[in-house]
Amino acid sequence: MNKFEISQLDEIPSVPCPCGQSRRAFATPDNPVATLHLVDISKDAKTHYHKKLTEIYLVLEGEGHMELDGELYPVKPMTSILIKPGCRHRAIGKLKIVNIPVPAFDPEDEWFD
Repeated sequence: MNKFEISQLDEIPSVPCPCGQSRRAFATPDNPVATLHLVDISKDAKTHYHKKLTEIYLVLEGEGHMELDGELYPVKPMTSILIKPGCRHRAIGKLKIVNIPVPAFDPEDEWFD
């Protein structure tokens, strides 16, 4: 059994998510620790929150805003954001981000008001 895993993000099929389209690496049942997502933010990203997940966003491309608990914060390449459980959030603008959910992403932990 390997003690590592390698993922080629540009070869992973994208799936819809509240933010737009996401390519999810390391999202396997035997990995409860963390996942890594390459996300293309859409204009109609939905405000949501997580009860268990902490997320780390890293903006790779584009400029826009993060809405965090109802307040807007400007973002640009190399902006990083730590989003704790319970924080209502969404990205606004044409952005490409890396999202690292900890623990590993669980689609059952996406909540909408």
